[in-house]
Amino acid sequence: MSFSYTRISRDNGPGGIFMETFSHRRTSNTNAETFQEENFNRSSRPTATAKRQLQDPIVQYDLKVSLEEIYKGCVKNIRVTRKIFSRDGSSKSEVKMLKVNVKPGCKDGAKFIFPKEGDQIPGHIPADIVFIIKDKSHPEFNREGVNIRYTQKLTLKEALCGTTIYIPTLDGTIEQVEIDRIVKPNTTQRLAGHGLPNPQMGNQRGDLIITFDVEFPNSLSLQRKELLQKSDHHF
Repeated sequence: MSFSYTRISRDNGPGGIFMETFSHRRTSNTNAETFQEENFNRSSRPTATAKRQLQDPIVQYDLKVSLEEIYKGCVKNIRVTRKIFSRDGSSKSEVKMLKVNVKPGCKDGAKFIFPKEGDQIPGHIPADIVFIIKDKSHPEFNREGVNIRYTQKLTLKEALCGTTIYIPTLDGTIEQVEIDRIVKPNTTQRLAGHGLPNPQMGNQRGDLIITFDVEFPNSLSLQRKELLQKSDHHF
């Protein structure tokens, strides 16, 4: 037997829900039975003689959220306009404010559903309005799940001889990092606990991953070439 169910949180404010869907599969030697959404709402089914109303298609919007907002959590108040039609064909516009409660660590692609907040048309069930979380592009970081990645440029001298670098974080602080080893191109280093919160792990934070981009010189003077050729070191 296989079925799916939905866990609904009403922390999203009046009229809004945050929905997560789970699935379960069970094998049995008996005849298979499939449970669909309507099996859980038998009491609300129309009778055979009642005219079935159709729900209008979902109205879907992308909601851009910055990494700083995902790091701390935020509330987005979104103004939407819907039309209310009367049976004589006339209509009027109504403005509503929908509140989206974006919790710390919210995933890219998470959906916030506001049931039946679409246009009000006689004989129709109003459409659900859905907001889908989308990460805003960031000038310094890239998101990788609960981790974030930052690229630090180093000169060839810094990569070979070591240096001190200063790394920005999402909470606005600066982390000082000592480089005391030879850094090869595409080497990485982690700053534990400076990533995004993980709601499934008690909001334990991911890591900030530093990727080093070693810049090689475009040219060398004749004097420097001679010094390298005379050196006993082989790089």
